[in-house]
Amino acid sequence: MNRTAAESAVTVLTKADLIEEFAAIGAAYYQDFAAVAARHGLTSVQAKALAVLVRRPLPMRGIAEQLVCDASNVTGLVDRLEAHGLVRREVGASDRRIKIVAATEAGEAAIRAVRADMQATHEALDLLSDEERRVLHELLTRLRPVLEQG
Repeated sequence: MNRTAAESAVTVLTKADLIEEFAAIGAAYYQDFAAVAARHGLTSVQAKALAVLVRRPLPMRGIAEQLVCDASNVTGLVDRLEAHGLVRREVGASDRRIKIVAATEAGEAAIRAVRADMQATHEALDLLSDEERRVLHELLTRLRPVLEQG
């Protein structure tokens, strides 16, 4: 049965409908991100770690939490990023046994380059008007803190 525009406008979306869209967009974004990261010589996990560290330096355990992986995996990951000059380890201010990992300028430039080259994601966002982008940004900004609390 074909629905008119007016009938479609009053369709009530369920949370399940929205979750499905989140999942599909998240998966497509991650595929684009991983493919572009690989073209830049990074694994998807290395690129994701850089993206996290660009926001703020973290202890090794904090990186593991953000990447949802075992802390034992982070040492090798950070070793490889450090060998390429993308991150640096610093001694923790309150506890010298804790190593804080921070993105270097080269690491920040690398993640900016990955995001700039994500053509599929850019093409999708180009479908939105400036006002739609503003509204989407506002909505995502409201949801992010709740979702990041996990």
